[in-house]
Formats: sequence, structure tokens, C-alpha cells
Amino acid sequence: MAEDRSIAITGIRADIKAKVSDYLQLMKVRLSFLVVFSAAMAYLWAVNRLVDPLTIWLLSSGGFLVTGAANTLNQVIERGSDKLMKRTCNRPLSSGRMEAGEALIFATVTGLAGLALLSEINLTCSLLCAAAAILYAVVYTPLKKVNYFAILPGAVAGSLPVVIGCVAAAGRLTMEAGMLFALQLIWQFPHTWSIAWLLDEEYKKAGIRMMPAGGTNKTSAVIILISTFLIIPACLLLHMYCSAGIGVTWLMVAAGFSLTMLSYRLCLKPDRKSALGLMFGSFAYLPFVLIVIVIAKFI
Repeated sequence: MAEDRSIAITGIRADIKAKVSDYLQLMKVRLSFLVVFSAAMAYLWAVNRLVDPLTIWLLSSGGFLVTGAANTLNQVIERGSDKLMKRTCNRPLSSGRMEAGEALIFATVTGLAGLALLSEINLTCSLLCAAAAILYAVVYTPLKKVNYFAILPGAVAGSLPVVIGCVAAAGRLTMEAGMLFALQLIWQFPHTWSIAWLLDEEYKKAGIRMMPAGGTNKTSAVIILISTFLIIPACLLLHMYCSAGIGVTWLMVAAGFSLTMLSYRLCLKPDRKSALGLMFGSFAYLPFVLIVIVIAKFI
């Protein structure tokens, strides 16, 4: 009897662990943490050292929940496509471990909870976060199968977290928020396209169109180069109109130039290795810039 009870408890624990793991997969935890990191760093940059721990907690927790809800809706919509790609076929919905209805309930609960937390900061934060989630899940996700212009609403959605962080600090939309938004918006293009380059074959199987010239070709590489180069003037604008000092600006420009050189390498050798280098460079660029501008504000 005791042995049977022990086996039953072990089974229940395993089921709970598997269910929690599935929910975390739906939320795309690493992506959600990157979004929260962007918003939190933007808050620290805009708040001018007057940091409120409660606001940081509300911003991080609320942002994480709403981002997780948007990622869940993304997987509900793409569950058919996800079955066709090796990278995504084992997700909870595409593998059949979870029904779409359960995922929708989870997204609704987490999304509303996150918006409620953000509204405790101010209503603008909550509305902007809702707009970002809708753009990502309802506009960007289905549009990926129609046209590569889907990257634009996706980039806007991915860049709004820095605006939300600034609004959490200032209580309103500011020039600083707009400039930081512009920088991250431009960064989204080489970042997203470098990932799409590496996943182009799988994307084609699922009918997803992401590359600007229809595939991994020289024209796409040139477009990626142009979009990467625009990061440099965006950094200069941040210095001209905001509070980025000259030293910080030169660091951002140098990092932007390095990223541009990785894009140039992709033009010279439009292959997987060059795209991988650009992807890793873009992953490093944004955290580097956000950390640098925050450190400069606190020293």
C-alpha cells in the first residue's frame, strides 16, 4: 500500500513538472526575460537614479506575464506551422500535449494579470503593453505567411518595451523614449533577418516569408547591411536629442560599426557562417548598449 502511494505521488509530481514545463515553453521564457530586461534597463536609464523598487517589480512581473501571453497566442496561431519545423515540432501545442483551448485560457489569465500589474504603475504602460502584445500575436504572427513586411509590426512590438520602461519612469511619453525606441526598432531588422537567414529552409516548409528578397541571396544581404548601418545615425540622434554623453555615444557607435562590419561580411560571403556571426553580434549589441547607457547615468 505504501509503495503504491509512493508510486502515485511520484507520478503526480512528474505530471505537474511536465505541465509547468509546457507552460514555460508556451511563454518562451528566454525571450520574455529579454523583453523584461529591455524595459527594466530603459526604466533605470530614464528614472535619473530615483529608482522605485516597487515600480521595477511591477514593470518586470507585468511585462513578463503579458509577453508570455503574447508568445502563447503566437503558438496557438502557429500550431499547424510548428508541426512542420524540426525546431518547433515538440512544442506543447504542435506535439499535441496540450489543447488550444487550454493555451488560450492560460494566455488570457496571464495577459490580464500582467496588464493589471502594469496599470498600477500607470495606464499608459498597460495600454502600450497591450498594444505590443496585439501587434505581435494578432498582426505580426499571421502576416509572416503573407509578406516579409510582417517584420515591421513585429519590430514595433519588439521595440515598445523600452518605451514602456521610459513611461514607467516619467509617467508620460518623452523624447528619450522615442529615441531609444528608434534605436531598438532599427536593431530589430538585422537581428530578425539574421535569425531568418539561418532558419530559411524550415520557414519555407511552413510557408513563412521573412527574408526581404525572398531568400538567402545577395540582395537580402545588401538590404540587411543597409538596415544595420542605420544603427549608427540612430546612436548619434540619441546623443543629439537626449542625455547620452559623448563617451557613451562613441561606445554605441563603435558597437554599431562592429555590427555593420558583420553585415558587410554577410554581403561578401552570403552563407550560414556569416549569418551566424551577425546573429550573435546582434544578440550582444542590444544588452551592451542598454547596460552602457544605464551605467553612465549612475556614475
